[in-house]
Amino acid sequence: MFADPIAVDAHSPTPALSFALVDAGTLSSQRLDVANGYTLNVNHSRSTSSGEKHYMQIQIQVSATNPLTGGTSLQTGSASISANFPAFGFTQAAKAALVQALWDTLNDDQVTIAKWLTYQS
Repeated sequence: MFADPIAVDAHSPTPALSFALVDAGTLSSQRLDVANGYTLNVNHSRSTSSGEKHYMQIQIQVSATNPLTGGTSLQTGSASISANFPAFGFTQAAKAALVQALWDTLNDDQVTIAKWLTYQS
């Protein structure tokens, strides 16, 4: 289990976050950052036949005005990452390296999160 709360340093434009545990299962948890409105969900599964899966999602709700109707409603945005591995063939270090390679690629100057979110591939 991760620390409780999880303290995440601020990196502009995101404020510092403090995720407090609100629900936990054997292989899952839900945490809330009440001050900023973020939710963090973590789930894992393991099977001898299908291997293991790891999933993390962050989400936030905002009150937004519909440009067509002028009405306001809560809208939810989320970002997630998943890692899937077979039951054998990958060490913990190799699994961590593969996920790190994804982060490194997404943060590379030739890719960047901002470019990716403008449908570039």
